[in-house]
Amino acid sequence: MTEKMTAKELIDLVKKVFLPKQNEKKLGIMVDLPDSVVGDDTAWKARRMIALEWVNILRQHSMELGLDVRLVAYTNCHTNNGDLPGSAWILDGDSLPDSSDGLSASSAIEMEKIYSDFPILIAITKFSSTAPLKMAAKKYGIRAATMPGFGEAMIPALRLDYSEINRRVNVLKELLDRATGADFVFSHPTGQSRLHLDLRHRSCHASGGLVPEPGIAGNLPSGEAYIVPYEGEIQGDPSRSEGELPVQFGDEIVLYKIEGNRATSVISKGTESERESALLAKELGYGNLAELGLGVLAPFGIKPIGAILLDEKLGLHIAFGRSEHFGGQVGPSAFSSPEAVIHIDRVYVPEMQPNICPESVDLLFDDGSRMSLMKKGDYVIPDLNTL
Repeated sequence: MTEKMTAKELIDLVKKVFLPKQNEKKLGIMVDLPDSVVGDDTAWKARRMIALEWVNILRQHSMELGLDVRLVAYTNCHTNNGDLPGSAWILDGDSLPDSSDGLSASSAIEMEKIYSDFPILIAITKFSSTAPLKMAAKKYGIRAATMPGFGEAMIPALRLDYSEINRRVNVLKELLDRATGADFVFSHPTGQSRLHLDLRHRSCHASGGLVPEPGIAGNLPSGEAYIVPYEGEIQGDPSRSEGELPVQFGDEIVLYKIEGNRATSVISKGTESERESALLAKELGYGNLAELGLGVLAPFGIKPIGAILLDEKLGLHIAFGRSEHFGGQVGPSAFSSPEAVIHIDRVYVPEMQPNICPESVDLLFDDGSRMSLMKKGDYVIPDLNTL
Protein backbone atom coordinates (compact mmCIF):
# COMPACT_ATOMS: atom_id res chain seq x y z
CA MET A 1 0.00 0.00 0.00
CA THR A 2 1.33 3.43 -1.00
CA GLU A 3 1.44 5.95 1.85
CA LYS A 4 0.52 9.54 1.04
CA MET A 5 0.11 12.66 3.15
CA THR A 6 -3.16 14.49 2.57
CA ALA A 7 -3.28 18.26 2.25
CA LYS A 8 -4.79 18.53 5.72
CA GLU A 9 -2.10 16.27 7.22
CA LEU A 10 0.67 18.32 5.59
CA ILE A 11 -0.79 21.64 6.70
CA ASP A 12 -1.35 20.37 10.24
CA LEU A 13 2.19 18.96 10.33
CA VAL A 14 3.82 22.25 9.30
CA LYS A 15 1.69 24.26 11.72
CA LYS A 16 2.28 21.89 14.64
CA VAL A 17 6.03 21.46 14.06
CA PHE A 18 6.90 25.10 13.38
CA LEU A 19 4.07 27.24 14.81
CA PRO A 20 4.74 29.81 12.02
CA LYS A 21 4.90 33.39 13.22
CA GLN A 22 3.10 36.30 11.57
CA ASN A 23 6.31 37.74 10.15
CA GLU A 24 7.33 34.42 8.56
CA LYS A 25 6.08 34.30 5.00
CA LYS A 26 8.10 31.61 3.22
CA LEU A 27 8.76 27.88 3.57
CA GLY A 28 11.48 26.23 1.52
CA ILE A 29 11.43 22.49 0.87
CA MET A 30 15.01 21.50 0.07
CA VAL A 31 16.28 18.57 -2.00
CA ASP A 32 19.80 17.53 -2.94
CA LEU A 33 20.44 16.61 -6.57
CA PRO A 34 22.61 13.88 -8.12
CA ASP A 35 25.71 14.95 -10.01
CA SER A 36 28.60 13.38 -11.90
CA VAL A 37 30.17 12.25 -8.62
CA VAL A 38 27.13 10.62 -7.01
CA GLY A 39 24.60 9.22 -9.45
CA ASP A 40 20.89 8.81 -8.93
CA ASP A 41 19.09 5.82 -7.40
CA THR A 42 15.48 4.73 -7.16
CA ALA A 43 14.93 5.74 -3.54
CA TRP A 44 16.53 9.13 -4.09
CA LYS A 45 14.35 9.85 -7.11
CA ALA A 46 11.25 8.81 -5.16
CA ARG A 47 12.29 11.10 -2.30
CA ARG A 48 12.58 14.08 -4.63
CA MET A 49 9.16 13.30 -6.05
CA ILE A 50 7.72 13.32 -2.52
CA ALA A 51 9.26 16.77 -2.01
CA LEU A 52 7.85 18.00 -5.32
CA GLU A 53 4.41 16.62 -4.45
CA TRP A 54 4.45 18.31 -1.03
CA VAL A 55 5.46 21.65 -2.57
CA ASN A 56 2.62 21.51 -5.06
CA ILE A 57 0.03 20.47 -2.44
CA LEU A 58 1.10 23.19 -0.04
CA ARG A 59 1.21 25.82 -2.79
CA GLN A 60 -2.38 24.94 -3.68
CA HIS A 61 -3.31 25.57 -0.03
CA SER A 62 -1.03 28.55 0.59
CA MET A 63 -3.84 30.72 1.93
CA GLU A 64 -4.77 28.11 4.54
CA LEU A 65 -1.14 27.45 5.39
CA GLY A 66 -0.19 31.13 5.47
CA LEU A 67 3.18 30.51 3.79
CA ASP A 68 4.54 30.79 0.27
CA VAL A 69 6.18 27.42 -0.43
CA ARG A 70 9.11 26.96 -2.83
CA LEU A 71 11.30 24.08 -3.93
CA VAL A 72 15.00 24.68 -3.21
CA ALA A 73 17.55 22.35 -4.84
CA TYR A 74 21.29 22.07 -4.38
CA THR A 75 24.09 19.81 -5.55
CA ASN A 76 24.50 16.94 -3.10
CA CYS A 77 27.49 17.23 -0.78
CA HIS A 78 28.62 13.61 -1.37
CA THR A 79 28.55 12.64 2.31
CA ASN A 80 26.27 12.76 5.33
CA ASN A 81 26.55 15.96 7.36
CA GLY A 82 29.12 17.54 5.10
CA ASP A 83 28.99 21.30 4.55
CA LEU A 84 26.34 22.36 2.04
CA PRO A 85 27.40 24.02 -1.23
CA GLY A 86 27.53 27.80 -1.40
CA SER A 87 24.52 28.15 -3.69
CA ALA A 88 21.21 26.56 -4.63
CA TRP A 89 18.43 26.88 -7.18
CA ILE A 90 14.79 27.82 -6.59
CA LEU A 91 12.79 25.63 -8.99
CA ASP A 92 9.33 26.29 -10.38
CA GLY A 93 7.77 23.11 -8.98
CA ASP A 94 6.57 21.74 -12.32
CA SER A 95 9.33 19.17 -12.55
CA LEU A 96 12.71 18.22 -11.13
CA PRO A 97 16.00 17.83 -13.01
CA ASP A 98 17.66 14.43 -12.85
CA SER A 99 20.99 16.05 -12.01
CA SER A 100 22.47 19.38 -11.02
CA ASP A 101 25.07 19.12 -13.78
CA GLY A 102 22.74 20.65 -16.36
CA LEU A 103 21.64 23.59 -14.24
CA SER A 104 23.09 27.01 -14.94
CA ALA A 105 25.47 28.37 -12.35
CA SER A 106 24.33 31.88 -13.25
CA SER A 107 20.79 31.12 -12.09
CA ALA A 108 21.93 29.78 -8.72
CA ILE A 109 21.31 31.81 -5.56
CA GLU A 110 23.81 32.09 -2.74
CA MET A 111 22.91 29.86 0.18
CA GLU A 112 23.11 32.85 2.51
CA LYS A 113 20.33 34.44 0.45
CA ILE A 114 18.26 31.25 0.83
CA TYR A 115 18.66 31.48 4.60
CA SER A 116 17.64 35.14 4.63
CA ASP A 117 14.59 34.58 2.40
CA PHE A 118 13.30 31.33 3.93
CA PRO A 119 12.94 31.42 7.73
CA ILE A 120 11.53 27.88 7.67
CA LEU A 121 13.15 24.98 5.79
CA ILE A 122 12.31 21.31 5.38
CA ALA A 123 15.20 19.29 3.90
CA ILE A 124 14.14 16.02 2.23
CA THR A 125 17.53 14.75 1.09
CA LYS A 126 19.68 11.72 0.35
CA PHE A 127 22.64 12.94 2.39
CA SER A 128 21.94 14.26 5.87
CA SER A 129 21.98 18.04 6.12
CA THR A 130 21.36 18.05 9.87
CA ALA A 131 24.83 19.22 10.91
CA PRO A 132 25.18 22.12 8.47
CA LEU A 133 21.58 23.27 8.98
CA LYS A 134 22.04 23.21 12.75
CA MET A 135 25.01 25.50 12.28
CA ALA A 136 23.08 27.70 9.84
CA ALA A 137 20.10 27.88 12.21
CA LYS A 138 22.32 29.27 14.95
CA LYS A 139 24.02 31.74 12.61
CA TYR A 140 21.04 32.99 10.60
CA GLY A 141 18.16 32.45 13.02
CA ILE A 142 16.27 30.09 10.75
CA ARG A 143 14.41 26.91 11.65
CA ALA A 144 14.76 23.62 9.83
CA ALA A 145 13.37 20.11 9.89
CA THR A 146 15.81 17.67 8.31
CA MET A 147 14.58 14.44 6.71
CA PRO A 148 17.60 12.58 5.29
CA GLY A 149 16.74 9.25 3.71
CA PHE A 150 13.03 9.95 4.01
CA GLY A 151 10.64 7.58 2.28
CA GLU A 152 6.97 6.64 2.24
CA ALA A 153 7.59 3.99 4.91
CA MET A 154 8.22 6.83 7.40
CA ILE A 155 4.90 8.59 6.83
CA PRO A 156 3.13 6.70 9.67
CA ALA A 157 5.70 8.18 12.07
CA LEU A 158 4.68 11.67 10.95
CA ARG A 159 1.16 10.95 12.18
CA LEU A 160 2.20 10.24 15.79
CA ASP A 161 1.25 12.43 18.74
CA TYR A 162 4.27 14.73 18.82
CA SER A 163 3.04 16.47 21.94
CA GLU A 164 3.43 13.17 23.82
CA ILE A 165 6.69 12.38 22.05
CA ASN A 166 8.02 15.80 23.00
CA ARG A 167 6.99 15.21 26.64
CA ARG A 168 8.90 11.92 26.81
CA VAL A 169 11.95 13.44 25.15
CA ASN A 170 12.01 16.21 27.73
CA VAL A 171 11.85 13.66 30.57
CA LEU A 172 15.07 12.18 29.16
CA LYS A 173 16.61 15.61 28.57
CA GLU A 174 16.13 16.56 32.21
CA LEU A 175 17.87 13.36 33.32
CA LEU A 176 20.79 13.72 30.90
CA ASP A 177 21.25 17.38 31.85
CA ARG A 178 21.74 16.31 35.47
CA ALA A 179 23.84 13.23 34.77
CA THR A 180 27.62 13.35 34.99
CA GLY A 181 28.10 9.98 33.36
CA ALA A 182 26.48 6.85 31.96
CA ASP A 183 27.57 3.23 32.51
CA PHE A 184 26.72 0.55 29.93
CA VAL A 185 26.90 -3.22 30.00
CA PHE A 186 26.53 -4.89 26.59
CA SER A 187 26.26 -8.65 26.11
CA HIS A 188 27.24 -10.33 22.85
CA PRO A 189 28.40 -13.77 21.66
CA THR A 190 32.01 -13.11 22.68
CA GLY A 191 31.12 -12.03 26.23
CA GLN A 192 30.34 -8.70 27.87
CA SER A 193 31.60 -5.19 27.20
CA ARG A 194 31.50 -2.32 29.66
CA LEU A 195 31.59 1.32 28.69
CA HIS A 196 31.57 4.57 30.64
CA LEU A 197 30.58 7.81 28.89
CA ASP A 198 31.60 11.09 30.49
CA LEU A 199 28.63 13.49 30.40
CA ARG A 200 30.20 16.34 32.36
CA HIS A 201 30.37 19.87 30.92
CA ARG A 202 27.55 19.17 28.46
CA SER A 203 23.89 20.02 27.94
CA CYS A 204 21.36 17.65 26.45
CA HIS A 205 19.34 18.45 23.33
CA ALA A 206 15.66 17.59 22.95
CA SER A 207 14.46 16.60 19.51
CA GLY A 208 10.80 15.96 20.07
CA GLY A 209 9.61 16.89 16.59
CA LEU A 210 8.65 20.46 17.51
CA VAL A 211 10.72 23.41 16.20
CA PRO A 212 8.77 26.44 17.43
CA GLU A 213 11.62 28.92 17.83
CA PRO A 214 14.27 30.37 15.46
CA GLY A 215 17.82 29.08 15.70
CA ILE A 216 16.90 25.40 15.85
CA ALA A 217 17.18 22.53 13.38
CA GLY A 218 16.21 18.94 14.08
CA ASN A 219 15.09 15.72 12.48
CA LEU A 220 11.59 14.86 11.38
CA PRO A 221 10.28 12.24 12.12
CA SER A 222 11.78 12.76 15.54
CA GLY A 223 11.74 11.56 19.10
CA GLU A 224 15.09 11.55 20.90
CA ALA A 225 17.15 13.24 23.56
CA TYR A 226 20.84 13.39 22.73
CA ILE A 227 24.05 14.64 24.27
CA VAL A 228 27.70 14.83 23.20
CA PRO A 229 29.98 13.03 25.64
CA TYR A 230 32.70 15.30 27.03
CA GLU A 231 35.65 15.24 24.60
CA GLY A 232 38.38 16.51 26.95
CA GLU A 233 38.84 19.99 25.53
CA ILE A 234 39.31 21.67 28.93
CA GLN A 235 43.00 21.87 29.77
CA GLY A 236 43.91 19.59 32.65
CA ASP A 237 40.54 17.81 32.58
CA PRO A 238 40.68 14.80 30.23
CA SER A 239 37.57 12.94 29.18
CA ARG A 240 36.72 9.96 31.38
CA SER A 241 34.91 8.05 28.63
CA GLU A 242 36.53 4.62 28.44
CA GLY A 243 35.87 0.92 28.00
CA GLU A 244 34.67 -1.20 25.08
CA LEU A 245 31.94 -0.53 22.58
CA PRO A 246 30.58 -3.44 20.49
CA VAL A 247 28.98 -2.81 17.09
CA GLN A 248 27.51 -5.52 14.88
CA PHE A 249 28.39 -5.52 11.17
CA GLY A 250 26.57 -8.39 9.50
CA ASP A 251 27.49 -11.46 11.53
CA GLU A 252 30.67 -9.91 12.95
CA ILE A 253 30.95 -8.07 16.28
CA VAL A 254 33.52 -5.30 16.09
CA LEU A 255 34.92 -4.34 19.50
CA TYR A 256 36.31 -0.81 19.79
CA LYS A 257 38.66 0.12 22.60
CA ILE A 258 37.56 3.50 23.97
CA GLU A 259 40.04 5.85 25.66
CA GLY A 260 39.49 9.56 26.26
CA ASN A 261 36.16 9.44 24.39
CA ARG A 262 37.78 8.04 21.24
CA ALA A 263 37.87 4.63 19.67
CA THR A 264 41.63 4.24 19.66
CA SER A 265 41.81 0.70 18.28
CA VAL A 266 39.80 -2.38 17.32
CA ILE A 267 40.44 -5.38 19.56
CA SER A 268 38.34 -7.92 17.65
CA LYS A 269 39.35 -9.98 14.63
CA GLY A 270 37.68 -10.26 11.26
CA THR A 271 37.15 -8.54 7.93
CA GLU A 272 34.97 -5.77 9.34
CA SER A 273 37.32 -5.30 12.28
CA GLU A 274 40.22 -4.78 9.89
CA ARG A 275 38.23 -2.30 7.83
CA GLU A 276 37.20 -0.30 10.90
CA SER A 277 40.75 -0.34 12.24
CA ALA A 278 41.98 1.13 8.97
CA LEU A 279 39.37 3.90 9.12
CA LEU A 280 40.40 4.80 12.67
CA ALA A 281 44.01 5.07 11.54
CA LYS A 282 43.15 7.15 8.47
CA GLU A 283 40.60 9.60 9.89
CA LEU A 284 41.24 11.38 13.19
CA GLY A 285 37.60 12.35 13.59
CA TYR A 286 36.14 8.93 12.77
CA GLY A 287 36.70 7.43 16.21
CA ASN A 288 35.24 10.32 18.21
CA LEU A 289 32.22 9.32 20.30
CA ALA A 290 29.97 12.11 19.09
CA GLU A 291 26.58 11.36 20.60
CA LEU A 292 24.65 9.40 23.16
CA GLY A 293 21.09 9.29 21.85
CA LEU A 294 17.94 8.00 23.52
CA GLY A 295 15.00 7.46 21.17
CA VAL A 296 11.39 7.00 22.29
CA LEU A 297 9.44 5.77 19.25
CA ALA A 298 9.62 1.99 19.78
CA PRO A 299 6.82 2.00 22.43
CA PHE A 300 4.55 3.60 19.80
CA GLY A 301 4.89 0.48 17.66
CA ILE A 302 7.34 1.99 15.16
CA LYS A 303 9.81 -0.52 13.69
CA PRO A 304 13.12 0.06 11.90
CA ILE A 305 12.91 0.42 8.15
CA GLY A 306 16.60 0.61 7.25
CA ALA A 307 16.79 4.42 7.27
CA ILE A 308 18.73 6.00 10.10
CA LEU A 309 16.51 9.10 10.21
CA LEU A 310 13.76 6.97 11.70
CA ASP A 311 15.66 4.00 13.09
CA GLU A 312 17.79 5.99 15.54
CA LYS A 313 14.62 7.40 17.13
CA LEU A 314 13.55 3.92 18.31
CA GLY A 315 15.91 3.59 21.26
CA LEU A 316 19.54 3.70 22.39
CA HIS A 317 22.14 4.81 19.87
CA ILE A 318 25.77 5.91 20.04
CA ALA A 319 27.37 7.86 17.21
CA PHE A 320 30.89 8.23 15.87
CA GLY A 321 32.37 11.27 14.13
CA ARG A 322 31.35 14.90 13.81
CA SER A 323 29.95 16.51 16.96
CA GLU A 324 30.31 20.29 16.75
CA HIS A 325 26.79 20.69 15.38
CA PHE A 326 25.56 19.17 18.67
CA GLY A 327 27.79 21.34 20.84
CA GLY A 328 30.93 19.21 20.74
CA GLN A 329 34.43 19.94 19.48
CA VAL A 330 34.92 17.73 16.41
CA GLY A 331 34.10 19.29 13.05
CA PRO A 332 35.03 18.88 9.38
CA SER A 333 38.63 19.95 10.04
CA ALA A 334 39.18 16.67 11.91
CA PHE A 335 38.73 14.75 8.64
CA SER A 336 40.97 14.41 5.62
CA SER A 337 38.45 15.89 3.17
CA PRO A 338 34.86 17.17 3.06
CA GLU A 339 33.77 13.82 1.59
CA ALA A 340 35.27 11.98 4.56
CA VAL A 341 33.19 13.84 7.18
CA ILE A 342 30.81 11.46 8.93
CA HIS A 343 28.36 11.23 11.79
CA ILE A 344 27.36 7.56 12.03
CA ASP A 345 24.74 6.34 14.49
CA ARG A 346 24.94 2.76 15.79
CA VAL A 347 21.45 1.79 16.97
CA TYR A 348 21.00 -0.82 19.71
CA VAL A 349 17.60 -2.34 18.96
CA PRO A 350 17.14 -6.09 18.31
CA GLU A 351 16.14 -5.71 14.67
CA MET A 352 19.36 -3.84 13.84
CA GLN A 353 21.98 -5.44 16.10
CA PRO A 354 20.38 -8.75 17.10
CA ASN A 355 23.54 -10.20 18.63
CA ILE A 356 24.19 -7.26 20.95
CA CYS A 357 21.98 -6.49 23.94
CA PRO A 358 22.30 -3.41 26.16
CA GLU A 359 21.88 -5.36 29.40
CA SER A 360 21.90 -2.20 31.48
CA VAL A 361 22.28 1.54 31.18
CA ASP A 362 22.75 3.49 34.44
CA LEU A 363 23.02 7.25 34.86
CA LEU A 364 25.45 8.71 37.43
CA PHE A 365 24.92 12.00 39.25
CA ASP A 366 27.01 14.60 41.10
CA ASP A 367 26.00 13.37 44.54
CA GLY A 368 27.32 9.88 43.83
CA SER A 369 23.89 8.34 43.24
CA ARG A 370 22.99 6.27 40.22
CA MET A 371 19.74 5.53 38.44
CA SER A 372 18.74 2.58 36.30
CA LEU A 373 17.61 3.92 32.92
CA MET A 374 17.42 0.78 30.75
CA LYS A 375 17.36 -2.99 31.20
CA LYS A 376 17.80 -5.29 28.20
CA GLY A 377 17.28 -2.35 25.86
CA ASP A 378 13.99 -1.18 27.37
CA TYR A 379 13.41 1.89 29.52
CA VAL A 380 12.57 1.17 33.14
CA ILE A 381 11.24 4.65 33.91
CA PRO A 382 7.41 4.62 34.22
CA ASP A 383 7.11 8.03 32.55
CA LEU A 384 8.48 6.52 29.33
CA ASN A 385 6.44 3.34 29.21
CA THR A 386 2.85 4.52 29.59
CA LEU A 387 0.83 5.31 26.47
